[in-house]
Amino acid sequence: MSVGIDEISFYTSSYYLDLRTLAERQGTDPNKYYDGIGQEKMAMAAHDEDIVTLAANAALPIVERIGTDAISTILFATETGIDQSKAAGVYVHRLLGLNSRCRVVELKHACYSATAAVQMACALVARNPSKQVLVIASDVARYDLDSPGEATQGCGAVAMLIKANPRVLEIEPESGTHTEDVMDFWRPNYRTTALVDGKYSTKIYLTSLKRSWENFCEESAVRYGDIDYFCYHLPFGKMAQKAHSQLARVNKTGQTPEELAAQIEPTLIYNRLIGNCYTASMYIGLCSLLEQLNEDLTDKRIGLFSYGSGSVSEFFTAKVVSGYQSALNTVRHAELLKDRTELSYEEYLTLYRYPDPRDGGQHVIEPDTQGRFRLAAISDHKREYVER
Repeated sequence: MSVGIDEISFYTSSYYLDLRTLAERQGTDPNKYYDGIGQEKMAMAAHDEDIVTLAANAALPIVERIGTDAISTILFATETGIDQSKAAGVYVHRLLGLNSRCRVVELKHACYSATAAVQMACALVARNPSKQVLVIASDVARYDLDSPGEATQGCGAVAMLIKANPRVLEIEPESGTHTEDVMDFWRPNYRTTALVDGKYSTKIYLTSLKRSWENFCEESAVRYGDIDYFCYHLPFGKMAQKAHSQLARVNKTGQTPEELAAQIEPTLIYNRLIGNCYTASMYIGLCSLLEQLNEDLTDKRIGLFSYGSGSVSEFFTAKVVSGYQSALNTVRHAELLKDRTELSYEEYLTLYRYPDPRDGGQHVIEPDTQGRFRLAAISDHKREYVER
């Protein structure tokens, strides 16, 4: 029996800022972003969108297909949680009309926790193959205006159905992990934007990749040459290029730059248009590979590296299942990205500065999102979500 991803769906806001617009306002060359960090656009959440609405919209096509009684567990991964106690997935559970016997829990570790959720989901299914687990990764990446991280903002959610005998990816059981207590990126409870030491974070990312890979090689018989494509956590596109070049050097592959690029470039297409989605970013990259590569990936092995600042990382592998194309949401994703609205710089600032009420008053939020679900109000410190 194999266990893995039976369906994968992502969602992002209908608004985006082209990084050319940001560069023009800053008086800098747009290639600083287009080529320098490998990003072109960053998604901006509407004022009635957050991790709950993004998550519910991402999971909707899966629930519509399998029904509201089929899911036994929701594992919700995020680093932009909306409550210190209540799991965001409980709101999603109600919006999607799921059965009351479905357990829900929220997981946090920077950008890594979606991978922890996937591995936990695989274990639950292996224990009882009749169960289906919904893993959701949802985040809104925000940094201070005029900070080095501003151009790496974004928002999005990925939903993955984990089950026995999956239609898309069989996740192989061996993995390599590395944990190290560092302060490369963090967000204290009293801040709405993250703090980051960019150069140090890049260094720790690459160190974690090397250590996770070494551990993976101790646990698995799979070697670098057995892997056809690689998905990396994507705070920005160029990070994957740095990571893959290092992994190739560690393994002394002798590959040309063109050969290295061919193994990762298909994973970067969607992220280049959406921006950083924290827990969801690597899995949006996986969607990009499966949906944008114009060749049959059946039986190809994919290496996946997940990194969460602070830090925890994991390297694992998966094999593509025959007939996977029929289980993808390629058309839906293409329409989502095509139908988005470009923001002016002033409109971007308006969304960025939209009030975040914390006074317990009655705050009605006007409709804006194009998604099925929206945040309608914050009243008496309670968030109220509705179907649009």
